Amino acid sequence: MKRLDVIDGLRGYFLVFMLINHLAFDGGYWLVEINHRQLAFVEDAQGFVFLSGLLVGLVYAARMERLGFAATARTIWRRAGDLYRRTLLLLAFAMTMVLLVPAAQLAWVDWIGDLDWRNPVRMASAALLLFQPTYMDILPQYIVYMLAAPFLVRACLAQRWPEVLIGSLLLWLAAQFAIQRPVTAALNTWLAGDSGHGLRVNFNLMAWQVVFTFGLVFGVLTATNRIDWTRVFRSDDRLVPLAALSVCLFFLPFRFATAHDSMPIDMLGPFQSYENRSEFGLVYFLNFAAAASGIAWLLVAGPGHASRRVRAFAALLSRLFRLPFLRLLGRHSLQVYVWHVVIVYLVRFVDFETPKFGQPLKTAIALGCIALLALPALYRERARLFGRLGPGARQA
Repeated sequence: MKRLDVIDGLRGYFLVFMLINHLAFDGGYWLVEINHRQLAFVEDAQGFVFLSGLLVGLVYAARMERLGFAATARTIWRRAGDLYRRTLLLLAFAMTMVLLVPAAQLAWVDWIGDLDWRNPVRMASAALLLFQPTYMDILPQYIVYMLAAPFLVRACLAQRWPEVLIGSLLLWLAAQFAIQRPVTAALNTWLAGDSGHGLRVNFNLMAWQVVFTFGLVFGVLTATNRIDWTRVFRSDDRLVPLAALSVCLFFLPFRFATAHDSMPIDMLGPFQSYENRSEFGLVYFLNFAAAASGIAWLLVAGPGHASRRVRAFAALLSRLFRLPFLRLLGRHSLQVYVWHVVIVYLVRFVDFETPKFGQPLKTAIALGCIALLALPALYRERARLFGRLGPGARQA
């Protein structure tokens, strides 16, 4: 199995489950409960951001070595500009719907607040990425990371990747102590004015950059043959799989307790101080590191393990991430992500305007939406599908 096929399949997998998790039906629906996040503090956004950083490192390291910093940086920054334009289109879509169909404001009020064409202050703060409507908030952080990516890739190529990792960890640690709060609190007060809606950012960029940066560093090291993953993840090594499994099992009862509101109150407060998703708190950091290491070990070393059960499970994962549908989504993941936001908003509007759906209909709608996810990818690969050109361009 090709390395990039695995990454594409994983990104497609995360996109499917992001859609399932983001579809909002009155009364909820059962399909959302079938998810890996029910077993650990690991979510699709973390995997999506990590794999995006990994692919940036894999794709642009070789390009920078061949073409130099300036040419590569222009390519990456054009990518960031394209994403910014797509973000503006999403904002325009939401505001136009609110203008033409006033009921959309009621359906989406928890997601977009007072965002409206007739509210220039809110429009400006949204255009500056300071007011981020729900589910449109991964794109702004990715834009910022892409602006920094050329400098990080260059540093890694200059053998300064340890400093990059240390700096990333320090920045994450600083976010855990909220050193940005004096600035963000003042900005929030200034933007809020009389409306009560100020700074709206679901992901702390200082904290979540650690996921992207580690992925980017690993990607550069892989692209330049400075790391051999078959030596890092060996089939005869018990430490990595046992450590990964132990961390996940340790947090499993905590995940069940918090998901079902059954954690004792004396434990809840201390635990929540480490479980802040927006700040990518220590609980999420440890769980993601363990899950990522475990999956990587299974994909790399699992096929050669002595245990038949381990080999079978590794083969199952490989087949899952080799599914053509998932790889199709992953090859065009950012366009698909933008389209998924439109789907989620439209489904929420329809659900708000119609009588309550039953579980079978909710499930059918969700499955139909999963199929619709492929439309942007199919459009971008239309030439290949009709046999005129090669495969669609892979994106970072």
